[in-house]
Amino acid sequence: MKLGRWRTYALAVLASVAVGASIGLAVVYCFKFPEINNLESYRPISNTLLYDDGGHIFGSLALERRVIARYEDYPKVLYDAVLAIEDNDFENHPGFKLSRVVSAAYRDLVTGEKVQGASTLTMQLARNLFLSPKRTFSRKIEELLLAVQIERRLTKSQIFTLYANQIYLGHSIYGLATGAEFYFGKNVKDLTIEEAALLAALPKAPNIYSPIQNPQLALSRRNLVINAMLTTGRITAADAAAAKRKPIELHIQDDPNSLAPYFVEEVRQYLERKYGVEQSHGGGLRVYTTLNAELQRAANRAVLDGLCAYDQRHGRSTPVPNVSDFGADPETYSALEWKRPIEVGSYVHAVVMSVSPSQVLLRFGSYSATAPESDVAWANDSTCRLRVGDIVNVKVLSIGPGYSSRAHIEEGSEVQGALLAIDNATGGVKAMVGGRDFSDSKFNRATQALRQVGSSFKPYVYTAAIAQGAMPDDTIVDAPITFKTASGPYSPHNYDEKFEGTITLRHALAESRNIPALKLAESIGIKNVINYAHRFGITGQIPAYLPVALGAVEITLAEHTSAFSVFPNDGVRVVPHYINKVTDYDGNVLEQSYADVQDVIDSRTARVMTSMLREVVLHGTAVAANQLKAPVAGKTGTTNDFTDAWFIGFSPTMTCGVWIGFDEKKSLGLKETGARAALPVWINFMKAAIGKRGSSDDFLPVPQGRVLVTQTTGDRPPMPQSQTSESEGHQW
Repeated sequence: MKLGRWRTYALAVLASVAVGASIGLAVVYCFKFPEINNLESYRPISNTLLYDDGGHIFGSLALERRVIARYEDYPKVLYDAVLAIEDNDFENHPGFKLSRVVSAAYRDLVTGEKVQGASTLTMQLARNLFLSPKRTFSRKIEELLLAVQIERRLTKSQIFTLYANQIYLGHSIYGLATGAEFYFGKNVKDLTIEEAALLAALPKAPNIYSPIQNPQLALSRRNLVINAMLTTGRITAADAAAAKRKPIELHIQDDPNSLAPYFVEEVRQYLERKYGVEQSHGGGLRVYTTLNAELQRAANRAVLDGLCAYDQRHGRSTPVPNVSDFGADPETYSALEWKRPIEVGSYVHAVVMSVSPSQVLLRFGSYSATAPESDVAWANDSTCRLRVGDIVNVKVLSIGPGYSSRAHIEEGSEVQGALLAIDNATGGVKAMVGGRDFSDSKFNRATQALRQVGSSFKPYVYTAAIAQGAMPDDTIVDAPITFKTASGPYSPHNYDEKFEGTITLRHALAESRNIPALKLAESIGIKNVINYAHRFGITGQIPAYLPVALGAVEITLAEHTSAFSVFPNDGVRVVPHYINKVTDYDGNVLEQSYADVQDVIDSRTARVMTSMLREVVLHGTAVAANQLKAPVAGKTGTTNDFTDAWFIGFSPTMTCGVWIGFDEKKSLGLKETGARAALPVWINFMKAAIGKRGSSDDFLPVPQGRVLVTQTTGDRPPMPQSQTSESEGHQW
């Protein structure tokens, strides 16, 4: 009896709904909703795309991760999958199906739940564009009325395109084209039946049916879509059976900014300052940058290889996390990075599956890996013994059949590194690494860290001397000396605690002798040296005391590297920049950069200094760079107590700087010089840079003979003590 009364009540309510809907439809056809007045020109929030110097997208800025596609970009198989599961009668109805609305309302009244279901594709679009997701009768009516207006204004293809670009698919992914790229690493046009079905399965509950978080639920839902495609006649039984037999195969794509996160962050900050947050992230800007993707990959690999080499020399100094810390099991633990393509030479986190005196077994994704013999002893060492479930960083050494591989376990420490590469001719930044891992630390050690530069500052001292008449073959005495300074007597020493007597300036710079550099600075005047450093683009405050000549001054890697580009650039500095051009979504140019060229030193001084810095590579502290078999030059730098290691060097076409150190100013360890810690990173990067450009270019020839100085900046150097002929040089 009670059930009968409920049914009577439900039917009365449904009748009221029907009457209300009829009245509402009359209203719809008489009036227009202001929310959809501009629907024809509506464009979803569009990502700002970042292009490298070859015109390829390498990053984006987004409030939502979304790729905008056209109707013709969506393949029929995806169109069919969406309609089969969401709205099979989409092409025929006027925006709603009254029978579905009434049926859903009756079910909800009987069960006592909030109204749900019954939404057509057009109604879903109306809800996503204009309404809240809150489930109420009034919202459902609004949804229906808006859907009718949308159908009156737009074609079915326009409606589907808006829906396909707007729908949420989980993991901050919006739009079916974005979903194809993120989940499968392919263009939406290339989707297979089972891939299209998986994307169509997600809008109902993206988090519940996520193939990353819940693969079994995702598989069941995908197969449900395939069955719907079969029952609606959109695919054959054979196609459906074949598609359902296939497992879900994901090729999760990297965070679009993972190639060059520190570079992207620099670009983001600039765009937000100039265009504001909303336009920078959602206005669909197209930003054409100076970055070279190939060189950036080389930079990433070079820095990580260098840091891991340091770790191997000094052992692990950071704790190893274990999957048990997250309440996980080694057999079932999964990491998002494992969904991405894994290549030989890449670095990835792996789970330790077993440790024995004879071998270490690891797992990352579908791969089972063994560690080389050298790692087995380390893993069993009592001071750092690995346990089952430990998460370690490994370098993939080889990949074999059946997902077998070999991987070297990296020991890990808190040491950091940075690299910056600049195109000499344009000033464009081609590669930037600001630290070991952007996800762990956003601090950019290439642009933000002020660190003492050590002997890599000496070229500014020698430049001041050469500019005022000195020649590379002039001699200077490398011997014990005490300088009188404002703070008292100063008795410096050389790195090797030895003195070489009378040597040439060329040799003194090549071997990074401290005493000659200090004597030159005192003769020229330390203020004059500082003036030259500022002319090179060093903007920070530099105290006027003698130890500055040995690099007792803090400079960023970005400024230091840019300054060195003056030498191969024949005395001019092209101000570094990241962006070549910015356009709006429609292609209108908002800004375009042009080279900002600054005269720093005359071409003779630049060429002489280039030849002297070339000597550093040929016979000096950077002799290891000779393996490049190409014209390169530069200067090592090491600070007191081996706190900072530097190498700033250049080829005729590119200047690159490398810094290695800890964030807190502590020693890298005995003999961790610029030549040992930083130079190998520079060499590995420059192999890629020179290989890309070729080694046919050479430095410009050095002018012959001594040039009479008629004008100087700051204090003049002393007159030579002895000079018999121009070719013999003079003594300082």
